[in-house]
Amino acid sequence: MAHPLLAGAPGETHLFLGNEAIVRGAIEAGIQFITCYPGTPSSEVPDTFFRLSPEAAYTFEYSVNEKVALEVAGGATLAGALSMVTMKHVGVNVAADPLLTLTYIGSPGGLVLLSADDPGCHSSQNEQDNRIYARLAGMPCFEPSSAQEAKDMTCAALGLSRELGAPALLRTTTRVNHLRGPVILGEPTVLSKPAGFQKNPSRFVPIPAFARPMHLRLLERIEALRERAESSPFNVVSGAGTVGVVASGISRAYLSDALDETGLLGKVKTLDLGFTYPLPEKLLASFMQGLGTLLVIEELEPVLETEIRALAQRLGLTLNILGKTPGPLPRFGEYDVALVQTALRAALGLPEPKKQACACGDASEVALPAALPNRPPNLCAGCPHRATYVAVRKVFGDTAVYSSDIGCYTLGLLPPLKAADFLLCMGSSISAGCGAAKAAGQTVVGFIGDSTFFHSGITGLVNAVFNRHDILVVILDNRTTAMTGHQPNPGVDKTNLGDNPVRVDIEPLVRGIGITQIRKVNPLNQKATLAAIEELKDLSGVRVLIAEEPCPLFARRAYGQKRNQVAYVAGDCAASAQDGSCGDCLNTLACPAFYVEDGKMAIDPLLCSGCMLCLQICKNIKARKGDAK
Repeated sequence: MAHPLLAGAPGETHLFLGNEAIVRGAIEAGIQFITCYPGTPSSEVPDTFFRLSPEAAYTFEYSVNEKVALEVAGGATLAGALSMVTMKHVGVNVAADPLLTLTYIGSPGGLVLLSADDPGCHSSQNEQDNRIYARLAGMPCFEPSSAQEAKDMTCAALGLSRELGAPALLRTTTRVNHLRGPVILGEPTVLSKPAGFQKNPSRFVPIPAFARPMHLRLLERIEALRERAESSPFNVVSGAGTVGVVASGISRAYLSDALDETGLLGKVKTLDLGFTYPLPEKLLASFMQGLGTLLVIEELEPVLETEIRALAQRLGLTLNILGKTPGPLPRFGEYDVALVQTALRAALGLPEPKKQACACGDASEVALPAALPNRPPNLCAGCPHRATYVAVRKVFGDTAVYSSDIGCYTLGLLPPLKAADFLLCMGSSISAGCGAAKAAGQTVVGFIGDSTFFHSGITGLVNAVFNRHDILVVILDNRTTAMTGHQPNPGVDKTNLGDNPVRVDIEPLVRGIGITQIRKVNPLNQKATLAAIEELKDLSGVRVLIAEEPCPLFARRAYGQKRNQVAYVAGDCAASAQDGSCGDCLNTLACPAFYVEDGKMAIDPLLCSGCMLCLQICKNIKARKGDAK
């Protein structure tokens, strides 16, 4: 039976994840070509396209990184295909080089870039606000606040991009990507086959003589887009009063709830901005007439606030504009309904409400629950990365500097593994590690995953060879892109849809670069892994250890791997949380399957993956037959 994202009829209502709604919007626009590099919170968008691809009419590709993804989609749109590229916010940094040229030369077939931003750093190393990229590159920017808008704005952005022959930005945030909401379906569009690339060097080859007039055309396009924003159905004025509120993105949803809960609905003049760049200046000028105070609600940077302040100054308006500069809103983190309510009261000069009396019959506060123990992020039970880290630390301890990278293995940061001393960005562990080693003569071990190695680690390794750096690079090959949901990469032999017949083997690739000091091990074999690391430690120059073992979660699904045995503690283990008499297994591995009960070490058979790493650490741990799950 066909999925409702493909086969749902116009007028039907379905409950979709925000990311699923984006997929439906693209299908309704007639999408023909999709590329991506997976990254939370955007991952479900390409994963859904991938899952639907066998029965869909579009082309889909997991690219090796975001720059390549945008370049491939850029070529497709130059050939006339309606295209989409998806990534998380930091991925746009990687793709920025082709992006800022693509907005000059245009996108004849239409192209939308999905940037999924992450206020609050739920799964990211920063909170950057990619609305700034819309201004930098000169792209119209759409910011949905619901699943319905995610679908509608995706469709509208693709249609506008195709009409104007220029890229557009769809900027979401984590809460929009991962919310669920009702979506009324529209009619899917079926576009004709792409006409192919039409030669026109003065438009598509940005040498300086051609790039200068391209820039002028880009500026003219922005002003034409401003007129579109003035009448966009995604920019809506409602309510009345001398206090106004402008909100964008998910903040519009928070504002709606805050107005409703405080009884202020209709008593405050509001402007919901969904098509946020170029700024609809005429609409805003009309909106600000008669206002004494204006509150601007937007997560992260004061982008709209700054532009609105400049507009008000240019128009000679004297209203009081509140937002982040000055407050009452912060310039960091996610917003919520309570925060917006507080900001509304500040703008209206209303006092904070008194705390409600307890419903239990007296005025005392409801007692808070006792503090719960922290649950720091941890590598899964049976993760081969843990085995690699244990072996490396046994050989190097704290004498080496550990350069880390983006992936599951970043969780090696915490004790007892302590195998992540610094991290810059995706693919930086090798090149940054080389710089640290060269500058101070320290021993550096760099860790990088297989997907990250293909993403942007190869160039760092080539640079290390060329510049004769002294570094041990550990490539953690778990045969999938585990952190973002087990997407394929060039090094996998299995995908969620079956075999990959064109796997790129890491070892010959590394040898092809010119590296001869290579060892390849299964990290779950601690004896062999320790021996390989000891050998590489005694060498100098660029050395590579390839630690290859599939992610156990992926292996169960893709390889049909069974758990034939589990570990258990035999006899009277003295591993005590109180007296510290042993604890090697706990203090070395910190496997989530381990726990202490009545002062004794134990292993949860439901959590144990059967990797048997712990048997190689402690003589009191034995194996028994598992449940083959």
